[in-house]
Amino acid sequence: MLLDQLGRPLRDLRISVTDRCNLRCTYCMPAEIFGPDYAFLPRSELLSFEEIERLARAFVALGVQKLRLTGGEPTLRRGLPELIAQLSRLDGVQDIALTTNGLLLPRLATDLKAAGLNRVTISIDSLDPEVFGRMNGLGTHPQKVLDGIDAALQVGLGVKINTVVQRGVNEDGLRGLWLALREKAVVRFIEFMDVGNHNGWNLDGVVPSREVLARLSADGTGAEFQALNPHYPGEVAARHRGADGHEIGLISSVSAPFCGDCTRARLSAVGVLYTCLFAGAGTDLRAPLRAGTDDAALRDLIAGVWAARHDRYSEERGEVTRGHKIEMSHIGG
Repeated sequence: MLLDQLGRPLRDLRISVTDRCNLRCTYCMPAEIFGPDYAFLPRSELLSFEEIERLARAFVALGVQKLRLTGGEPTLRRGLPELIAQLSRLDGVQDIALTTNGLLLPRLATDLKAAGLNRVTISIDSLDPEVFGRMNGLGTHPQKVLDGIDAALQVGLGVKINTVVQRGVNEDGLRGLWLALREKAVVRFIEFMDVGNHNGWNLDGVVPSREVLARLSADGTGAEFQALNPHYPGEVAARHRGADGHEIGLISSVSAPFCGDCTRARLSAVGVLYTCLFAGAGTDLRAPLRAGTDDAALRDLIAGVWAARHDRYSEERGEVTRGHKIEMSHIGG
């Protein structure tokens, strides 16, 4: 088994297929930075589907079992079902998932499911049109995301819902959101994180998960929720079940880091391998790939990077200073 310096195996690969997005969420791609004149990557620099498949095969040979396609917004990548079909044919892949804002799912969900996609994680941060419109940066109405959730459910995709929580922005609407969506899917509440360089992160903007739990409960204490055991080692969300049997997830990268179990590698849309969501630098796999490096050498390169890995930024937050971090729009969440 391939292990890093902290004994963590390589089990999950997150693959960004584009740096573009059709929203401008303030915690990821704020409109004042990613405006109309922002220079996104030319298509020639993006990994082709064949290159993604070849690199994914190398990762699977080293122990990866789960693939997750991210962005930017991955549904903007033309021909995405074709890529999923290619990846689904790789021996050893047990699960293929997609992280999306859901806006294009009403027209894509059927083809994505038929191609072999198993699950989607859909982001929606508020059901209040004004709050959600402000958070997504473009005034997009939450109903457009709700339509995407329904489209995914109708074709039989597994669905989880992600909500980023920011102090003074959307915390007052958390219980209403959960009550409205809990019959559809597990809702996971994510602490506002210092990903990238432009989201204005400040510790004062973080609503700790223990407070989120209290806000979700009827009596304001959180006592009605029972902690559940994780489904598998390295699960990012701490699971809880309410008195009515509905489950929620809490992703507490700031208040309760989970670096010790992290089994995830990240591949950017231009083929750079990152070993942490908060990384400042990565390893270029596209250059050797396009230079004709054979599969064995690619596996050796990836294995060497993972074996040297010692990232645990969330556990070190406050003790280390990392001036520049890769943007979340380049490597997904």
